[in-house]
Amino acid sequence: MLAAARGLRAGAAVLMFGAALAVLVGVPVRGAEQSRARPAGQTTPPRDRAVPRTPSDPVEQQPTLTAERAEAFVDAARRGLDYLPGEVLVRFKPFVSSAARQRALDVLGGRPRLGDVEWHGPVALVRDRTEPNAHVLAHRLRERPEVAYAEPNHIARVEPRLHERLRAVDPSPAPALAAAVPNDEDFAAYQWNFSLIDMPGAWEIQPGGRPEIVVAVLDTGVTAASVTRTFRIWTGAAFEDVPMPFAVSDDLPAARLVGARDLAFLEPSGPVLDLDGHGTHVAGTIGESTNNLRRLAGMAYNVRVMPIKVCLGYWEILIARAQASITGFPPADVGGCLYSDMADGIYYAADQGARVMNISIGGPGASTLLRDALTYAASRGMFVAISMGNDFQNGNTVSFPARYGQDIQGVMAVGAVGKTSDKAYYSSTGPHCEIAAPGGDGTIGGSPDFGFVWQTTLDFLDQVPSVIRPRFDRYDKIGYQGTSMAAPHVAGLAALLASQSPGMSPASIERIVRATARDLGAPGRDDFFGYGLIQPRTALFGRGIRR
Repeated sequence: MLAAARGLRAGAAVLMFGAALAVLVGVPVRGAEQSRARPAGQTTPPRDRAVPRTPSDPVEQQPTLTAERAEAFVDAARRGLDYLPGEVLVRFKPFVSSAARQRALDVLGGRPRLGDVEWHGPVALVRDRTEPNAHVLAHRLRERPEVAYAEPNHIARVEPRLHERLRAVDPSPAPALAAAVPNDEDFAAYQWNFSLIDMPGAWEIQPGGRPEIVVAVLDTGVTAASVTRTFRIWTGAAFEDVPMPFAVSDDLPAARLVGARDLAFLEPSGPVLDLDGHGTHVAGTIGESTNNLRRLAGMAYNVRVMPIKVCLGYWEILIARAQASITGFPPADVGGCLYSDMADGIYYAADQGARVMNISIGGPGASTLLRDALTYAASRGMFVAISMGNDFQNGNTVSFPARYGQDIQGVMAVGAVGKTSDKAYYSSTGPHCEIAAPGGDGTIGGSPDFGFVWQTTLDFLDQVPSVIRPRFDRYDKIGYQGTSMAAPHVAGLAALLASQSPGMSPASIERIVRATARDLGAPGRDDFFGYGLIQPRTALFGRGIRR
Protein backbone atom coordinates (compact mmCIF):
# COMPACT_ATOMS: atom_id res chain seq x y z
CA MET A 1 0.00 0.00 0.00
CA LEU A 2 2.45 2.71 1.03
CA ALA A 3 5.58 3.97 -0.48
CA ALA A 4 8.38 3.95 1.91
CA ALA A 5 11.41 5.92 2.54
CA ARG A 6 12.29 7.31 -0.70
CA GLY A 7 15.70 7.79 0.25
CA LEU A 8 18.72 8.02 -1.93
CA ARG A 9 20.06 9.56 -4.95
CA ALA A 10 23.22 8.35 -6.66
CA GLY A 11 26.07 10.82 -6.82
CA ALA A 12 28.81 12.10 -4.61
CA ALA A 13 27.92 14.01 -1.36
CA VAL A 14 25.80 13.12 1.66
CA LEU A 15 22.56 15.06 1.93
CA MET A 16 20.20 15.36 4.80
CA PHE A 17 16.68 16.24 4.03
CA GLY A 18 14.84 17.28 7.16
CA ALA A 19 11.71 18.83 5.75
CA ALA A 20 8.67 16.71 5.13
CA LEU A 21 8.17 15.47 1.60
CA ALA A 22 4.90 15.83 -0.19
CA VAL A 23 2.79 12.86 0.86
CA LEU A 24 0.52 12.09 -2.01
CA VAL A 25 -3.05 12.17 -1.22
CA GLY A 26 -5.93 13.40 -3.31
CA VAL A 27 -7.99 12.97 -6.33
CA PRO A 28 -10.88 14.70 -8.06
CA VAL A 29 -13.97 12.60 -7.99
CA ARG A 30 -15.26 12.16 -11.49
CA GLY A 31 -17.70 9.75 -13.08
CA ALA A 32 -16.19 6.72 -14.77
CA GLU A 33 -16.63 6.77 -18.55
CA GLN A 34 -16.12 3.13 -19.30
CA SER A 35 -18.95 0.66 -19.59
CA ARG A 36 -18.24 -2.47 -17.65
CA ALA A 37 -19.73 -5.87 -17.26
CA ARG A 38 -21.25 -6.34 -13.83
CA PRO A 39 -20.54 -9.12 -11.39
CA ALA A 40 -23.49 -11.34 -10.67
CA GLY A 41 -26.22 -9.56 -8.78
CA GLN A 42 -25.19 -6.06 -9.84
CA THR A 43 -27.53 -3.88 -11.79
CA THR A 44 -26.73 -1.63 -14.72
CA PRO A 45 -25.48 1.75 -13.48
CA PRO A 46 -27.69 4.80 -13.87
CA ARG A 47 -27.22 6.86 -17.01
CA ASP A 48 -26.86 10.20 -15.23
CA ARG A 49 -23.17 9.78 -14.50
CA ALA A 50 -20.80 12.69 -14.86
CA VAL A 51 -19.38 13.31 -18.35
CA PRO A 52 -15.80 14.61 -18.57
CA ARG A 53 -15.27 17.85 -20.44
CA THR A 54 -13.44 18.13 -23.72
CA PRO A 55 -9.77 18.92 -23.05
CA SER A 56 -8.70 22.47 -23.68
CA ASP A 57 -5.59 23.54 -25.56
CA PRO A 58 -2.87 21.18 -24.26
CA VAL A 59 -0.44 23.97 -23.37
CA GLU A 60 -2.98 25.88 -21.29
CA GLN A 61 -4.91 22.87 -19.96
CA GLN A 62 -5.99 23.53 -16.39
CA PRO A 63 -6.82 20.94 -13.75
CA THR A 64 -10.27 19.46 -13.35
CA LEU A 65 -9.41 19.13 -9.68
CA THR A 66 -11.44 22.00 -8.24
CA ALA A 67 -10.26 24.45 -5.62
CA GLU A 68 -13.11 23.31 -3.36
CA ARG A 69 -11.95 19.72 -3.61
CA ALA A 70 -8.35 20.80 -3.01
CA GLU A 71 -9.41 22.66 0.13
CA ALA A 72 -11.15 19.51 1.35
CA PHE A 73 -7.84 17.68 1.04
CA VAL A 74 -6.15 20.47 2.99
CA ASP A 75 -8.80 20.18 5.69
CA ALA A 76 -8.30 16.40 5.85
CA ALA A 77 -4.53 16.80 6.16
CA ARG A 78 -4.74 19.41 8.90
CA ARG A 79 -7.22 17.35 10.92
CA GLY A 80 -5.56 13.99 10.30
CA LEU A 81 -8.64 12.49 8.61
CA ASP A 82 -8.56 9.33 6.52
CA TYR A 83 -11.54 10.45 4.42
CA LEU A 84 -12.55 13.48 2.44
CA PRO A 85 -14.87 15.67 4.53
CA GLY A 86 -18.47 15.84 3.38
CA GLU A 87 -18.29 12.97 0.88
CA VAL A 88 -19.92 9.57 1.06
CA LEU A 89 -20.17 6.65 -1.39
CA VAL A 90 -23.63 5.08 -1.66
CA ARG A 91 -24.79 1.90 -3.36
CA PHE A 92 -28.56 1.69 -3.66
CA LYS A 93 -30.32 -1.66 -3.62
CA PRO A 94 -31.39 -3.14 -6.97
CA PHE A 95 -34.58 -1.86 -8.55
CA VAL A 96 -34.91 1.14 -6.24
CA SER A 97 -36.65 3.96 -8.09
CA SER A 98 -35.25 7.44 -8.51
CA ALA A 99 -37.91 8.81 -6.19
CA ALA A 100 -36.93 6.31 -3.49
CA ARG A 101 -33.27 7.18 -3.93
CA GLN A 102 -34.08 10.84 -3.42
CA ARG A 103 -36.01 10.01 -0.26
CA ALA A 104 -32.91 8.28 1.08
CA LEU A 105 -30.75 11.32 0.33
CA ASP A 106 -33.25 13.59 2.06
CA VAL A 107 -32.12 12.25 5.46
CA LEU A 108 -28.93 14.30 5.05
CA GLY A 109 -28.91 17.85 6.36
CA GLY A 110 -27.89 19.37 3.03
CA ARG A 111 -30.65 17.45 1.18
CA PRO A 112 -28.44 16.76 -1.87
CA ARG A 113 -30.33 16.29 -5.12
CA LEU A 114 -30.09 13.02 -7.01
CA GLY A 115 -29.43 14.98 -10.18
CA ASP A 116 -26.24 16.40 -8.65
CA VAL A 117 -24.84 13.03 -7.69
CA GLU A 118 -21.59 11.89 -9.31
CA TRP A 119 -21.82 8.30 -10.46
CA HIS A 120 -18.93 5.89 -10.30
CA GLY A 121 -20.53 2.98 -12.10
CA PRO A 122 -23.47 1.94 -9.89
CA VAL A 123 -22.08 3.78 -6.86
CA ALA A 124 -23.14 7.36 -6.12
CA LEU A 125 -20.71 9.88 -4.72
CA VAL A 126 -22.81 12.20 -2.60
CA ARG A 127 -21.58 15.52 -1.21
CA ASP A 128 -23.08 17.24 1.83
CA ARG A 129 -21.00 20.17 3.07
CA THR A 130 -23.33 20.71 6.03
CA GLU A 131 -21.84 17.63 7.71
CA PRO A 132 -18.09 17.23 7.24
CA ASN A 133 -17.98 13.98 9.21
CA ALA A 134 -18.35 11.37 6.48
CA HIS A 135 -18.89 8.59 9.03
CA VAL A 136 -22.03 10.40 10.23
CA LEU A 137 -23.27 10.74 6.65
CA ALA A 138 -22.65 7.06 5.96
CA HIS A 139 -24.40 5.99 9.17
CA ARG A 140 -27.52 8.00 8.32
CA LEU A 141 -27.71 6.54 4.85
CA ARG A 142 -27.07 2.95 5.95
CA GLU A 143 -30.23 3.15 8.07
CA ARG A 144 -32.35 3.74 4.99
CA PRO A 145 -34.04 0.64 3.49
CA GLU A 146 -33.16 1.81 -0.04
CA VAL A 147 -29.39 1.64 0.62
CA ALA A 148 -27.24 -1.47 0.18
CA TYR A 149 -24.16 0.18 1.68
CA ALA A 150 -22.72 3.60 2.38
CA GLU A 151 -19.13 4.42 3.29
CA PRO A 152 -16.87 7.48 3.53
CA ASN A 153 -14.79 8.32 0.48
CA HIS A 154 -11.59 7.21 2.17
CA ILE A 155 -8.15 8.54 1.32
CA ALA A 156 -5.40 6.03 0.63
CA ARG A 157 -1.86 7.30 0.79
CA VAL A 158 1.53 6.93 -0.71
CA GLU A 159 3.60 7.62 2.38
CA PRO A 160 7.29 8.32 1.98
CA ARG A 161 9.17 7.92 5.23
CA LEU A 162 11.52 10.71 6.16
CA HIS A 163 15.07 9.51 5.87
CA GLU A 164 18.53 10.85 5.29
CA ARG A 165 18.94 11.62 1.63
CA LEU A 166 22.24 9.97 0.86
CA ARG A 167 24.11 10.25 -2.37
CA ALA A 168 25.74 6.91 -2.94
CA VAL A 169 29.42 6.74 -3.65
CA ASP A 170 30.37 5.82 -7.19
CA PRO A 171 30.90 2.05 -7.23
CA SER A 172 33.97 0.44 -8.67
CA PRO A 173 33.61 -1.07 -12.17
CA ALA A 174 31.58 -4.24 -12.20
CA PRO A 175 33.37 -7.50 -13.02
CA ALA A 176 32.56 -9.50 -16.12
CA LEU A 177 29.15 -11.12 -15.70
CA ALA A 178 27.25 -14.02 -17.18
CA ALA A 179 25.34 -13.47 -20.40
CA ALA A 180 21.97 -13.49 -18.63
CA VAL A 181 22.93 -10.47 -16.54
CA PRO A 182 21.81 -7.24 -18.26
CA ASN A 183 24.35 -4.69 -19.43
CA ASP A 184 22.70 -1.73 -17.65
CA GLU A 185 25.57 0.22 -16.13
CA ASP A 186 24.39 0.23 -12.50
CA PHE A 187 22.73 -3.19 -12.34
CA ALA A 188 25.56 -5.03 -10.57
CA ALA A 189 26.30 -2.31 -8.04
CA TYR A 190 22.76 -1.33 -7.07
CA GLN A 191 20.13 -3.94 -7.90
CA TRP A 192 20.74 -6.40 -5.10
CA ASN A 193 16.99 -6.99 -5.11
CA PHE A 194 17.13 -8.72 -8.49
CA SER A 195 20.13 -10.79 -7.46
CA LEU A 196 18.32 -11.83 -4.26
CA ILE A 197 15.51 -13.41 -6.30
CA ASP A 198 17.81 -14.61 -9.14
CA MET A 199 16.31 -12.54 -11.91
CA PRO A 200 19.22 -13.41 -14.26
CA GLY A 201 18.16 -17.04 -13.92
CA ALA A 202 14.55 -16.11 -14.61
CA TRP A 203 15.55 -14.11 -17.68
CA GLU A 204 17.25 -17.21 -19.09
CA ILE A 205 13.78 -18.76 -19.26
CA GLN A 206 11.62 -15.71 -20.02
CA PRO A 207 13.72 -12.72 -21.16
CA GLY A 208 11.60 -9.73 -20.29
CA GLY A 209 8.12 -10.91 -21.21
CA ARG A 210 5.98 -10.08 -24.22
CA PRO A 211 4.67 -6.71 -25.46
CA GLU A 212 1.17 -8.18 -25.69
CA ILE A 213 1.04 -8.21 -21.89
CA VAL A 214 -0.13 -4.93 -20.31
CA VAL A 215 0.60 -4.12 -16.67
CA ALA A 216 -1.50 -1.35 -15.12
CA VAL A 217 0.10 0.81 -12.43
CA LEU A 218 -2.46 2.46 -10.12
CA ASP A 219 -0.42 5.23 -8.57
CA THR A 220 0.78 8.84 -8.93
CA GLY A 221 1.11 8.37 -12.67
CA VAL A 222 3.94 7.83 -15.11
CA THR A 223 4.58 10.82 -17.35
CA ALA A 224 3.38 9.83 -20.82
CA ALA A 225 4.12 13.04 -22.81
CA SER A 226 7.05 15.44 -22.97
CA VAL A 227 5.35 18.81 -22.59
CA THR A 228 5.55 22.10 -20.73
CA ARG A 229 2.46 23.09 -18.77
CA THR A 230 1.99 26.61 -17.47
CA PHE A 231 0.16 26.54 -14.16
CA ARG A 232 -0.82 29.46 -11.93
CA ILE A 233 0.55 28.93 -8.44
CA TRP A 234 1.17 30.89 -5.25
CA THR A 235 4.92 31.50 -4.93
CA GLY A 236 4.98 33.16 -1.53
CA ALA A 237 4.27 36.81 -2.34
CA ALA A 238 2.05 36.63 -5.42
CA PHE A 239 0.37 34.35 -7.91
CA GLU A 240 2.56 33.56 -10.91
CA ASP A 241 2.09 31.66 -14.15
CA VAL A 242 4.91 29.16 -13.84
CA PRO A 243 6.04 26.99 -16.78
CA MET A 244 6.60 23.44 -15.56
CA PRO A 245 8.51 21.10 -17.89
CA PHE A 246 7.60 17.41 -18.01
CA ALA A 247 9.51 14.72 -19.84
CA VAL A 248 8.99 11.03 -20.50
CA SER A 249 11.67 8.90 -18.87
CA ASP A 250 14.32 7.72 -21.29
CA ASP A 251 14.24 4.38 -19.44
CA LEU A 252 10.48 3.91 -19.87
CA PRO A 253 9.75 5.43 -23.29
CA ALA A 254 6.34 6.58 -24.48
CA ALA A 255 6.14 3.73 -27.01
CA ARG A 256 5.75 1.31 -24.08
CA LEU A 257 3.06 3.35 -22.30
CA VAL A 258 -0.49 2.44 -23.34
CA GLY A 259 -3.99 3.42 -22.23
CA ALA A 260 -2.75 6.12 -19.84
CA ARG A 261 -5.58 7.55 -17.75
CA ASP A 262 -5.74 10.50 -15.33
CA LEU A 263 -8.58 10.09 -12.85
CA ALA A 264 -7.11 12.55 -10.36
CA PHE A 265 -5.86 15.84 -11.73
CA LEU A 266 -6.32 16.69 -15.42
CA GLU A 267 -8.79 15.40 -17.98
CA PRO A 268 -8.95 11.59 -18.28
CA SER A 269 -8.11 11.88 -21.97
CA GLY A 270 -5.29 14.36 -21.35
CA PRO A 271 -1.68 13.37 -20.74
CA VAL A 272 -0.82 11.55 -17.55
CA LEU A 273 1.83 13.49 -15.62
CA ASP A 274 3.73 12.24 -12.58
CA LEU A 275 4.36 15.14 -10.19
CA ASP A 276 5.98 12.96 -7.54
CA GLY A 277 8.05 10.08 -8.90
CA HIS A 278 6.50 7.25 -6.88
CA GLY A 279 4.47 5.85 -9.75
CA THR A 280 7.46 6.03 -12.08
CA HIS A 281 9.68 4.20 -9.55
CA VAL A 282 7.09 1.43 -9.15
CA ALA A 283 6.71 1.11 -12.93
CA GLY A 284 10.50 0.90 -13.20
CA THR A 285 10.73 -2.23 -11.08
CA ILE A 286 8.05 -3.82 -13.24
CA GLY A 287 9.33 -2.84 -16.65
CA GLU A 288 12.20 -0.36 -16.87
CA SER A 289 14.04 -0.70 -20.18
CA THR A 290 16.84 -3.22 -19.87
CA ASN A 291 20.01 -4.15 -21.76
CA ASN A 292 20.27 -0.58 -23.06
CA LEU A 293 23.56 0.30 -21.31
CA ARG A 294 21.68 2.83 -19.16
CA ARG A 295 21.24 2.97 -15.40
CA LEU A 296 19.10 0.07 -14.17
CA ALA A 297 16.93 -2.87 -15.22
CA GLY A 298 13.27 -3.87 -14.90
CA MET A 299 11.83 -7.35 -14.45
CA ALA A 300 9.43 -7.55 -17.40
CA TYR A 301 11.20 -5.12 -19.68
CA ASN A 302 9.28 -6.00 -22.85
CA VAL A 303 5.73 -5.63 -21.50
CA ARG A 304 3.71 -2.46 -21.89
CA VAL A 305 2.73 -0.28 -18.94
CA MET A 306 -0.67 1.35 -18.42
CA PRO A 307 -0.25 4.39 -16.11
CA ILE A 308 -3.41 5.18 -14.16
CA LYS A 309 -3.12 8.34 -12.05
CA VAL A 310 -5.35 8.20 -8.98
CA CYS A 311 -3.17 10.07 -6.47
CA LEU A 312 -2.56 13.73 -5.80
CA GLY A 313 0.17 15.43 -3.84
CA TYR A 314 1.43 18.81 -2.78
CA TRP A 315 1.86 20.30 -6.26
CA GLU A 316 -1.52 19.23 -7.61
CA ILE A 317 -3.24 20.71 -4.56
CA LEU A 318 -1.24 23.95 -4.78
CA ILE A 319 -2.12 24.32 -8.47
CA ALA A 320 -5.82 23.65 -7.92
CA ARG A 321 -6.09 26.14 -5.03
CA ALA A 322 -4.53 28.87 -7.16
CA GLN A 323 -7.38 28.61 -9.65
CA ALA A 324 -9.57 30.20 -6.94
CA SER A 325 -6.84 32.63 -5.83
CA ILE A 326 -6.31 30.90 -2.49
CA THR A 327 -3.09 32.23 -1.02
CA GLY A 328 -0.62 30.37 1.15
CA PHE A 329 0.97 26.94 0.95
CA PRO A 330 -0.84 23.71 1.80
CA PRO A 331 0.65 21.26 4.32
CA ALA A 332 3.56 19.31 2.88
CA ASP A 333 1.73 16.04 3.56
CA VAL A 334 -1.47 17.05 1.77
CA GLY A 335 -3.03 14.79 -0.82
CA GLY A 336 -3.81 11.13 -1.31
CA CYS A 337 -5.72 8.66 -3.44
CA LEU A 338 -9.50 8.59 -3.14
CA TYR A 339 -11.12 5.19 -3.00
CA SER A 340 -13.66 6.31 -5.60
CA ASP A 341 -10.91 6.97 -8.13
CA MET A 342 -9.01 3.83 -7.21
CA ALA A 343 -12.11 1.77 -7.94
CA ASP A 344 -12.62 3.56 -11.26
CA GLY A 345 -9.01 2.83 -12.14
CA ILE A 346 -9.32 -0.87 -11.31
CA TYR A 347 -12.45 -1.22 -13.45
CA TYR A 348 -10.87 0.75 -16.27
CA ALA A 349 -7.72 -1.38 -16.40
CA ALA A 350 -9.69 -4.63 -16.28
CA ASP A 351 -11.99 -3.48 -19.08
CA GLN A 352 -9.03 -2.34 -21.18
CA GLY A 353 -7.48 -5.79 -21.07
CA ALA A 354 -4.62 -5.31 -18.61
CA ARG A 355 -3.40 -8.72 -17.44
CA VAL A 356 -1.66 -7.46 -14.31
CA MET A 357 -2.11 -4.50 -11.97
CA ASN A 358 0.09 -3.11 -9.23
CA ILE A 359 -1.39 -1.13 -6.31
CA SER A 360 1.31 0.34 -4.06
CA ILE A 361 -1.08 2.51 -2.06
CA GLY A 362 -3.54 1.90 0.74
CA GLY A 363 -5.46 3.28 3.66
CA PRO A 364 -7.02 2.25 6.98
CA GLY A 365 -10.65 2.26 5.81
CA ALA A 366 -12.48 -0.92 4.85
CA SER A 367 -14.37 -0.57 1.58
CA THR A 368 -17.01 -2.67 -0.13
CA LEU A 369 -16.41 -0.53 -3.22
CA LEU A 370 -12.75 -1.59 -3.50
CA ARG A 371 -13.47 -5.22 -2.63
CA ASP A 372 -16.06 -5.40 -5.41
CA ALA A 373 -13.67 -3.75 -7.87
CA LEU A 374 -10.91 -6.27 -7.10
CA THR A 375 -13.34 -9.17 -7.39
CA TYR A 376 -14.39 -7.85 -10.78
CA ALA A 377 -10.77 -7.42 -11.89
CA ALA A 378 -9.90 -11.04 -11.07
CA SER A 379 -13.04 -12.22 -12.88
CA ARG A 380 -11.86 -10.35 -15.98
CA GLY A 381 -8.47 -12.06 -15.95
CA MET A 382 -6.35 -9.39 -14.22
CA PHE A 383 -3.91 -10.44 -11.49
CA VAL A 384 -3.39 -7.77 -8.80
CA ALA A 385 -0.39 -7.25 -6.47
CA ILE A 386 -1.01 -4.92 -3.49
CA SER A 387 1.48 -3.62 -0.94
CA MET A 388 0.86 -4.58 2.69
CA GLY A 389 1.74 -1.21 4.21
CA ASN A 390 4.61 0.24 6.22
CA ASP A 391 3.02 0.50 9.68
CA PHE A 392 4.65 -2.32 11.62
CA GLN A 393 6.24 0.12 14.07
CA ASN A 394 3.18 2.40 14.17
CA GLY A 395 0.50 0.05 15.45
CA ASN A 396 0.64 -2.45 12.58
CA THR A 397 -2.78 -1.36 11.36
CA VAL A 398 -4.52 -3.30 8.59
CA SER A 399 -4.25 -1.62 5.20
CA PHE A 400 -6.93 -1.65 2.52
CA PRO A 401 -7.24 -2.87 -0.18
CA ALA A 402 -4.38 -5.24 0.77
CA ARG A 403 -6.67 -6.88 3.33
CA TYR A 404 -8.85 -8.28 0.52
CA GLY A 405 -6.00 -10.27 -1.03
CA GLN A 406 -6.62 -13.30 1.18
CA ASP A 407 -10.27 -13.38 0.12
CA ILE A 408 -9.86 -13.12 -3.66
CA GLN A 409 -7.92 -15.62 -5.76
CA GLY A 410 -5.63 -13.76 -8.10
CA VAL A 411 -5.14 -10.81 -5.72
CA MET A 412 -2.08 -10.92 -3.44
CA ALA A 413 -0.94 -8.77 -0.50
CA VAL A 414 2.84 -8.34 -0.49
CA GLY A 415 5.22 -7.82 2.43
CA ALA A 416 8.81 -6.58 2.21
CA VAL A 417 12.24 -8.03 2.96
CA GLY A 418 15.68 -6.42 2.95
CA LYS A 419 19.00 -7.52 1.50
CA THR A 420 19.41 -10.38 3.97
CA SER A 421 15.89 -11.78 3.36
CA ASP A 422 14.87 -10.67 6.86
CA LYS A 423 11.54 -8.88 7.26
CA ALA A 424 11.97 -5.17 6.60
CA TYR A 425 11.55 -3.26 9.85
CA TYR A 426 8.58 -1.23 8.56
CA SER A 427 6.67 -4.00 6.74
CA SER A 428 3.17 -4.52 8.13
CA THR A 429 2.16 -8.06 9.04
CA GLY A 430 -1.02 -10.03 9.45
CA PRO A 431 -2.99 -13.10 8.34
CA HIS A 432 -3.65 -11.43 4.99
CA CYS A 433 0.06 -11.33 4.09
CA GLU A 434 0.45 -13.82 1.24
CA ILE A 435 3.92 -13.35 -0.21
CA ALA A 436 7.16 -11.39 0.30
CA ALA A 437 9.47 -9.58 -2.10
CA PRO A 438 12.42 -7.17 -1.86
CA GLY A 439 11.33 -3.80 -0.52
CA GLY A 440 14.58 -2.51 0.92
CA ASP A 441 15.73 -1.85 4.44
CA GLY A 442 17.62 1.39 5.01
CA THR A 443 18.96 0.20 8.35
CA ILE A 444 21.39 -2.02 6.43
CA GLY A 445 24.54 -0.11 5.49
CA GLY A 446 28.01 -0.95 4.34
CA SER A 447 27.42 -0.96 0.59
CA PRO A 448 26.91 1.67 -2.11
CA ASP A 449 23.17 1.02 -2.37
CA PHE A 450 22.50 1.47 1.40
CA GLY A 451 19.89 -1.28 1.27
CA PHE A 452 17.35 0.61 -0.85
CA VAL A 453 15.52 -0.50 -3.98
CA TRP A 454 16.83 1.55 -6.89
CA GLN A 455 15.04 2.50 -10.11
CA THR A 456 15.06 5.39 -12.54
CA THR A 457 12.53 8.03 -11.53
CA LEU A 458 12.11 11.78 -11.10
CA ASP A 459 14.88 13.57 -9.25
CA PHE A 460 13.00 14.31 -6.03
CA LEU A 461 15.09 17.40 -5.31
CA ASP A 462 13.26 19.12 -8.18
CA GLN A 463 9.85 18.68 -6.53
CA VAL A 464 10.28 19.32 -2.82
CA PRO A 465 7.98 22.15 -1.62
CA SER A 466 10.93 24.42 -0.87
CA VAL A 467 11.88 24.76 -4.56
CA ILE A 468 8.78 26.98 -5.16
CA ARG A 469 8.97 26.50 -8.95
CA PRO A 470 9.22 22.77 -9.62
CA ARG A 471 10.27 20.83 -12.68
CA PHE A 472 9.43 17.27 -13.66
CA ASP A 473 11.74 16.54 -16.55
CA ARG A 474 14.92 15.23 -14.91
CA TYR A 475 15.47 11.61 -14.01
CA ASP A 476 18.08 9.78 -11.99
CA LYS A 477 18.51 6.47 -10.21
CA ILE A 478 16.75 6.92 -6.87
CA GLY A 479 16.59 4.60 -3.85
CA TYR A 480 13.23 4.03 -2.14
CA GLN A 481 12.17 1.49 0.43
CA GLY A 482 8.77 0.17 1.40
CA THR A 483 6.18 -2.45 0.65
CA SER A 484 5.40 -0.14 -2.26
CA MET A 485 8.69 -1.37 -3.71
CA ALA A 486 7.96 -5.02 -2.88
CA ALA A 487 4.59 -5.26 -4.64
CA PRO A 488 5.88 -4.44 -8.16
CA HIS A 489 8.32 -7.37 -7.91
CA VAL A 490 5.27 -9.63 -7.66
CA ALA A 491 3.53 -7.77 -10.47
CA GLY A 492 6.66 -8.15 -12.60
CA LEU A 493 6.76 -11.89 -11.93
CA ALA A 494 3.06 -12.16 -12.79
CA ALA A 495 3.74 -10.37 -16.10
CA LEU A 496 6.49 -12.88 -16.94
CA LEU A 497 4.20 -15.80 -16.07
CA ALA A 498 1.42 -14.33 -18.22
CA SER A 499 3.95 -13.95 -21.04
CA GLN A 500 5.01 -17.57 -20.65
CA SER A 501 1.40 -18.84 -20.69
CA PRO A 502 -0.93 -16.15 -22.08
CA GLY A 503 -4.09 -18.02 -21.08
CA MET A 504 -3.13 -18.41 -17.42
CA SER A 505 -5.79 -17.20 -14.99
CA PRO A 506 -5.06 -14.83 -12.10
CA ALA A 507 -5.82 -17.64 -9.65
CA SER A 508 -3.29 -19.90 -11.41
CA ILE A 509 -0.65 -17.17 -11.28
CA GLU A 510 -1.23 -16.83 -7.55
CA ARG A 511 -0.99 -20.59 -7.01
CA ILE A 512 2.35 -20.76 -8.84
CA VAL A 513 3.77 -17.75 -6.99
CA ARG A 514 2.78 -19.32 -3.68
CA ALA A 515 3.94 -22.86 -4.49
CA THR A 516 7.38 -21.80 -5.71
CA ALA A 517 8.19 -19.25 -2.97
CA ARG A 518 11.15 -19.85 -0.67
CA ASP A 519 9.77 -20.40 2.82
CA LEU A 520 10.97 -17.84 5.37
CA GLY A 521 10.23 -17.51 9.08
CA ALA A 522 7.97 -20.11 10.68
CA PRO A 523 7.41 -23.24 8.55
CA GLY A 524 4.57 -22.76 6.09
CA ARG A 525 2.55 -19.59 5.68
CA ASP A 526 3.07 -17.01 8.41
CA ASP A 527 1.99 -13.45 9.12
CA PHE A 528 5.42 -11.95 8.37
CA PHE A 529 6.31 -13.44 4.98
CA GLY A 530 3.13 -15.14 3.81
CA TYR A 531 4.21 -18.19 1.79
CA GLY A 532 7.75 -16.84 1.50
CA LEU A 533 10.04 -14.94 -0.84
CA ILE A 534 9.19 -15.03 -4.55
CA GLN A 535 11.41 -17.23 -6.74
CA PRO A 536 10.90 -16.12 -10.36
CA ARG A 537 13.15 -18.72 -12.00
CA THR A 538 11.48 -21.59 -10.14
CA ALA A 539 8.03 -20.20 -10.98
CA LEU A 540 8.87 -19.85 -14.67
CA PHE A 541 10.74 -23.12 -14.99
CA GLY A 542 7.56 -25.11 -14.62
CA ARG A 543 5.72 -23.09 -17.29
CA GLY A 544 7.79 -23.92 -20.34
CA ILE A 545 10.97 -25.36 -21.80
CA ARG A 546 14.22 -23.98 -20.48
CA ARG A 547 15.96 -21.90 -23.12
